[in-house]
Amino acid sequence: MRTDLFDFELPAGNIALRPASPRDSARLLIVRPDGTLGDDMVANLAQWLEPGDQLVVNDTRVISAQLKGRRIGRDTEPKIEATLIRRLDGSRWQALVKPARKLSRGDVVRFGNEGRVCLLGHLDAQVEHKGGDGEITLSFSFHGPALDQAIADLGAPPLPPYIASKRAADERDVADYQTMFAVNEGAVAAPTAGLHFTPMLETALRERGIGIHRITLHVGAGTFLPVKAEDTAGHKMHSEWGSISRDTALALNAARARGGRIAAVGTTSLRLLESAAAEDGTIEPFTGETAIFIAPGYRFRAVDILLTNFHLPRSTLFMLVSAFSGLDNMKRAYAHAIDSGYRFYSYGDACLLFRDKST
Repeated sequence: MRTDLFDFELPAGNIALRPASPRDSARLLIVRPDGTLGDDMVANLAQWLEPGDQLVVNDTRVISAQLKGRRIGRDTEPKIEATLIRRLDGSRWQALVKPARKLSRGDVVRFGNEGRVCLLGHLDAQVEHKGGDGEITLSFSFHGPALDQAIADLGAPPLPPYIASKRAADERDVADYQTMFAVNEGAVAAPTAGLHFTPMLETALRERGIGIHRITLHVGAGTFLPVKAEDTAGHKMHSEWGSISRDTALALNAARARGGRIAAVGTTSLRLLESAAAEDGTIEPFTGETAIFIAPGYRFRAVDILLTNFHLPRSTLFMLVSAFSGLDNMKRAYAHAIDSGYRFYSYGDACLLFRDKST
């Protein structure tokens, strides 16, 4: 399909720069399969689900992937900003850097400064490989847990570009940009639908007889990238690592056999569940990489309901929700959300989508 079919205009005032407080006080737009809409709050999520339904959340934890430093070892020492996007092994990461033109293969970048406490006060990395679009491979001077600690000490939360361009990350973001389920470190972007959950909401869901299950998908920076190809068929997704345990797969399959529906909390959970699903919808245990790209025409196998935030125009995530609920339905839903003052993107409000099973 043409990428421009997924474009829309969003006023800057609709972009949320801070999350709702409390988290579950965010607004919730209900999008039914027939396209009719309803306005509610995330705190009332349990009322829109049935006993026996199963919520699936992503328990990935965002690392402090934004690093600032300088190139050393040459006559000049230009400032360098790097966002870690994918761990390759114990000491190497793929990263997006700017300005990329200031770096060549073999250069050394020193992150941090001597005024901060991180072992020797800084962290060095050599440019092992340089690709296109600002992507490089960094080989760090530390390895394993020592490297993880150094990144945690010197890095900052990698806020999405549409927030970072408006304000700098601060101490509030350290907590705000993690979900209450976050335990497994490895993401460089938050699974933002999970940001709406509170212990009180979790209690309300369980009291209604709704199961809550954890899976892991380490979200990559590719989630922020617009689709540049003129046609969706020309877009290539970045791969991300995910895991679904055997116990979780068995529990979800048993619930479905009893008539319960699978509700994914966020597009990351949905993409992993669909990656692990057999043709008949059976969810298999899964550990590995997925680069699944879901656009209109995709046949969903595992997920019946999706709780998700409002996404960027021309993004793979808006394509995904259009595949789930229909492009026309989602365009009407987004137009209503904009007119009604819903807050968009990572710190914004949410919508609850019920799959259009006619496609």
